[in-house]
Amino acid sequence: MSLKKPKFWDYKKPNFLAYLLFPISVLLQIFNPNKYNHDVQKLKIKKICIGNFYIGGTGKTSLSIKINEILNKKNIKSCFIKKFYKNQRDEQRILENSGRLFLSRNRIDALKQAEKENFHVAIFDDGLQDKSIKYDKSFVCFNTINWIGNGMTIPSGPLRENLKNLKKYKHVFLNGNLENIQIYKERILEINSDITIHIGKYEIKNLSDFNINEKYLAFSGIGNHQTFISMMKSYSFEILRDIEFPDHYEYLQNDIDKILNEAKKLGCKIITTEKDYLRLENKINDKINFIKSELKILDENKLIQSII
Repeated sequence: MSLKKPKFWDYKKPNFLAYLLFPISVLLQIFNPNKYNHDVQKLKIKKICIGNFYIGGTGKTSLSIKINEILNKKNIKSCFIKKFYKNQRDEQRILENSGRLFLSRNRIDALKQAEKENFHVAIFDDGLQDKSIKYDKSFVCFNTINWIGNGMTIPSGPLRENLKNLKKYKHVFLNGNLENIQIYKERILEINSDITIHIGKYEIKNLSDFNINEKYLAFSGIGNHQTFISMMKSYSFEILRDIEFPDHYEYLQNDIDKILNEAKKLGCKIITTEKDYLRLENKINDKINFIKSELKILDENKLIQSII
């Protein structure tokens, strides 16, 4: 079952419920079941983690794919590693379409298999809070719309770690459509003046498939629906209605029927994300099209220098 994140997580300030849950948040931050595994250090494969503080919708998968492309151009044999979750088949398929993916319920098992197959670099899509692995390089991703929500950790807010923990890291990515960049840069540098801040911007790869003069109904069940809408509007799409579902939502035929009926009433086309399209499976309708996007790294040369 897919659960929608609580609205109060994205309030600018914590509300009463956030403070009520605060003791649980403190306990969860103190207790971490993962212990460092020294056997991992014996592996020669280089480990790059693309993680986040804000739970979901920060561009981890898009950045993982882009880094894999960069390494391939440099003739460096790289692969993806992702912890297996049954409800994340959409992300798994996108990674599989972009390179070699090692899936396991235990990331260390996947890493060992990648080394057996002589990969030089393993790119972890998520896993920043997995303390059983010491990464050679870590990138903390944030979305430029939701940023840190109300600033509190789960379950009081959407953060996996306290923002002050940025002092432990060397690289941050701000991904989105260039919203609020300067404000977030200043906040990050207040915490860690030595951190390197990278900027990622979403771009549409299949723009020629669409008529910008048409009107659209847009729907998605991803970590950050508003970033999807913001990207389309930046390309001058006219969105008459947008519908948000929970992240990794498994669509029912009834959901699709409602979307089709709403679009018919509005007299508009229907558009969604590639991730959502992959989850439609046998419910795919020729009246539904999808946006194929990629993350453009604005400081790609600086990123390459930091990785290689």
